[in-house]
Order: sequence, then C-alpha cells, then structure tokens
Amino acid sequence: MRIAIITESFPPDVNGVAHSVIRIAEHLVDAGHTPMVIAPAPASSARGVTGAHPYPVVRVPSMPMPRYRGLRLGLPSPRLADALISHAPDIVHLASPFLLGARGVALAGQHQLPSVAVYQTDVASYARTYLGWGAATAWRWLRTIHNGADRTLAPSTRAAADLVGHGVQRVWLWRRGVDTERFAPARRHELVRRALAPNGEVLVGYVGRLAAEKRVDLLAETCKLPGVRVVVIGDGPARRDVEKALPGALFLGARHGAQLARLYASLDVFAHTGPYETFGQTVQEALASGLPVVAPASGGPIDLVTPGLTGSLVPPGDGAALAAAVAELVANPELRQRYGSAARAEVATRSWAAIGDELIAHYRAVLSGPGVPTQVPVAA
Repeated sequence: MRIAIITESFPPDVNGVAHSVIRIAEHLVDAGHTPMVIAPAPASSARGVTGAHPYPVVRVPSMPMPRYRGLRLGLPSPRLADALISHAPDIVHLASPFLLGARGVALAGQHQLPSVAVYQTDVASYARTYLGWGAATAWRWLRTIHNGADRTLAPSTRAAADLVGHGVQRVWLWRRGVDTERFAPARRHELVRRALAPNGEVLVGYVGRLAAEKRVDLLAETCKLPGVRVVVIGDGPARRDVEKALPGALFLGARHGAQLARLYASLDVFAHTGPYETFGQTVQEALASGLPVVAPASGGPIDLVTPGLTGSLVPPGDGAALAAAVAELVANPELRQRYGSAARAEVATRSWAAIGDELIAHYRAVLSGPGVPTQVPVAA
C-alpha cells in the first residue's frame, strides 16, 4: 500500500503524536509498504536536527501556536495538495488532525481517497487553552474533520466515549504500542540511583511535557513526603511555573533514548498528573519499565492502570490524594515490587509491531469498503 500520513506534529517535536508517527511509518516500511509523511516545517533554528528517515518527509509552512511557541501549527498551503497528489496514496492517514488534517480530509474527499483519522490529542482542550476557542466551537471543528474520514481510531475507551458523545461517527478502538526492549526493568542503574538519591530516598518520577494542562504542580504535596525525592523529566512552556510550585523537586529537562529508559527504570514510583490524556504513553512506558503507577482516574490512564494490581487511580486534580497513594507505595517496598512485576507483565505484548499490524488491518478494512461495524467499548 501507498500511505500518505498527514501529521500535526513530527520530530524535532517531542510528544506522543510525533513519536507514534515515527514508529508507525517505520513499521510500514518494514512491512513492505510505502509511506510518506507530510508535516509542519520546524522552526528555522531546528531545521538542521530533524534527522533522516527511510521514507519521504514533506514539510509545509508553519507558524508557532499562540501562547505555546514551541509547538508549530502546519498551514494548509498548496504544497500539501501537491505532495498528496504526487504520492498517489491508496489511503490517507490523518494523525491527530486539526489544521493540516482538516485540509487533508477535504483533499481526500475531493480525490476520492479513503482516509483514517487517528484521535490522539485532546485537541478541544488545546484549542480552549491556547487559541481561546469555546468547547462547542472546538468540538464542532473536530466533528467535521473526523466525520469526513472513513474511520476514526481512538486510543482508549474514554476517548472513544468522548468522540461518540460529541457526535463523531465510525469510531474504532486502536491503542498505542510501547518499546518493551528499550523500556524494561533491566535498565535500572545503581549509579543513576545514587546520583538522584544520594541519601537513599525513594524516587518518584514524572515524565512528560511541562505545560499548563499537564498539572505537574499537583506533585507539590508529594514533594513534602519524608524520604521522597521527586524527579521531573521533560520540558515545556510551563517549566518556570512548575519549578516554583515544586521547589524540592529535581528537574532533569528533556531526555531521550537509552538515557530516558535508564531514568525510568531507576525510579521507584511513577506519578502522572494530567487529567486530559487521551492515552498516556509515558504511563505505558513506566509500566514497561516495571514501575507502579499513580495516575488520575481520567482519560487514557483508566485503561492502562489496574488499581490494586499495577498501581492506583486517584481523583483528577487532587494533589493530596495523589500524595497519599504515593505514600502508601513509599512505605511498602514489597507492594512496589509486586505492582511493578504485574505492570511489566501487563504490557509485555503491546509491541509497536503488533500495534502497527492492527493499523494495517484498519487500512485494509477501509479499502475493502463498509462492512459490519465492530462494537466500540464506550465508558459509562
């Protein structure tokens, strides 16, 4: 198959959309298919660090998002249409569609090209936070995009429920993969631990972007727990605010690859704070690393964390409840070990190859025409 992947984000961006597009495009190449990626051009200062890829990458003009200048918005210029037509795809893949995706789904319709829209980001929340849109406006825009596609793939049951509840049709469940070789308990490193916890503290970590909607400030109560060192891995526009909110935490900035895997595995507990996750890839990477997870009972983590088996779910936005759940794990090393072992076992089969094969099956189903719809799990 020839696949045109139109994505709102791509390296050098560091986020779940960019990462999943990389992994899926690589899998498509390995499986003998011919993908092309159409993505926003990076800022001029980053154009020399975008890297090489085993598939063509077409960059279209972009502009910084208001109030979040580190994120570029792709502009639907004629270059998008030229690239799409010249690739002659069998199917169009819309990754977290918003601006480029809106134009992409329109072009697919005009040229009678089948399309699959992947819902991966809580775009409505982003539009409210950074663009000042109302919820009704944001969802009307998203509904138009997704209903223009032949199939929408949601990463979690809660995300599927949100889509269906807002009038999006033809919603199917498609989760995300995790690199269980890179993220593994065996990456635990005693030198790293001694550097992070020189006095033998229990290491509680957060990994992810530092942005307002991630609510990393909720770790303030956790920072006060005796014998605990909070480690924050990531960067973003809210870093200064988070540093002020968590004066006792250790901030390591953005880390990648093998270094990130060592840091994950060298933690004792993973604490996730964001209430708006459609999936929660860092939660899944923590589980693969053999960590018990404490996360809000909201969005994607509901599917990923099994209370009493791999971690705890707490009320969203409740820093005290988050700290109490962490404190229970801090006080009980045997419980941490048991949860961590179960966490690793639970994600062991979620490889990117398996998830990529599921995506190819969705492509083939769309190309074969409408059939009997699959029941989509929808949370109550």
